[in-house]
Amino acid sequence: MPSTLLVANLGLQSYSDVLALQREAAHARIVGALDEDLLLLVEHPPVITLGRSSKTGHLLASPDYLSQRGVELYEVERGGDVTFHGPGQLVGYPILDLKRHKRDLHWYLRQVEELLIRALASYGLQCRREAGYTGVWIDDRKIASIGVHARDWVTWHGFALNVSTDLRFFELIVPCGIQSVRMTSLRDELSAVSPSLADVADRVTSSAGDVFGLVPRTVTASELTALCSVPALQAQR
Repeated sequence: MPSTLLVANLGLQSYSDVLALQREAAHARIVGALDEDLLLLVEHPPVITLGRSSKTGHLLASPDYLSQRGVELYEVERGGDVTFHGPGQLVGYPILDLKRHKRDLHWYLRQVEELLIRALASYGLQCRREAGYTGVWIDDRKIASIGVHARDWVTWHGFALNVSTDLRFFELIVPCGIQSVRMTSLRDELSAVSPSLADVADRVTSSAGDVFGLVPRTVTASELTALCSVPALQAQR
């Protein structure tokens, strides 16, 4: 019988709050208090994050200017360079125990790309990978970015899929450290009305279940808090 993929759609949440939740959930997964894999889906207010491979010159605006624009700035432990999260973007944070899948981060990155490619294919879009890079492209335009971290084979951080994102924010950075990259979104690529984040989230959830061989099950925010509470769960055992 397939294992479960717990899915929590958190709506609009601050980056700092969700980063803390990721770390708590990853810790719970590492120590075995959280029994199932988890996918957090969220939309963030404007924020730029700097991964472990970030180069100073890839942030094109000063912290003061970002603050004036209402854009937060964080240095985080994920791999990759600089990226942007903001309204109209679906951000996914898979908290997966790769010991139950495959102990290979390169394999895992290709699987995350695959689930996004499948989800976007359901809108009639032909997406692809770009040799030497991580993420998802449509022709020469990048629509999704990926940056992950893992400890004891448990993953956190994840992917950002542009749905109706204001792409002008990407002018503040060199996205993922790729010079002259063109960013795009579902809204720009589809001739019809842009799908809602909720609809995209449903398709991404379905694709994630298919790719990782898991059965998605929605959990509420309160259920998620209880699931990630290590002391409480350990006390029950």
